[in-house]
Amino acid sequence: MTRKVAVTAYNPEWPSRFQREAELIRAIFNDEIVEIHHIGSTSIPGMAAKPVIDIMPIVRDIEMVDHFNTDMISLGYEPRRENGLPGRRYFQKGGNQRTHHVHIYEKGSVEITRHLAFRDYLRIYVEDAIKYGALKTKLAEQFPFDIDSYIKGKEALVKEIEMKAMEWYSKRHSFLAD
Repeated sequence: MTRKVAVTAYNPEWPSRFQREAELIRAIFNDEIVEIHHIGSTSIPGMAAKPVIDIMPIVRDIEMVDHFNTDMISLGYEPRRENGLPGRRYFQKGGNQRTHHVHIYEKGSVEITRHLAFRDYLRIYVEDAIKYGALKTKLAEQFPFDIDSYIKGKEALVKEIEMKAMEWYSKRHSFLAD
């Protein structure tokens, strides 16, 4: 079965779905997890998104993650190792009807800041969240069975928002550190 690209209106149940799954993941990794974040479009209130919960656990040692693969499989996850991003461990749940993605990074990874900046920026700058959600909706309609074209169609706007988000985030955090 081909994976269908579907973008839906914001679902207020997404945060609680994140919480439930985060608790299961935390129970598996125990003290290896430093913190765990809801990231991606489902973490931005009001924004249209693919209904897939993105979870970002931060761990003490990324090399230890592979020791938990069997436990993650028992929760329905498919381990995908780095899946194209060095320094990450990635798991997906739901096969072609994905429900969750888990992106695990080691404490101190620059990728953590990038994900949190993007999320936090879009939570505050609603006009950019609306613009991004509208583009995703349009692309999902245009490419319902072509995930690569959907992703490629988002690239320019994602980079633009990411640049603004990183600048905003670094100013905000340097101010908070003072």
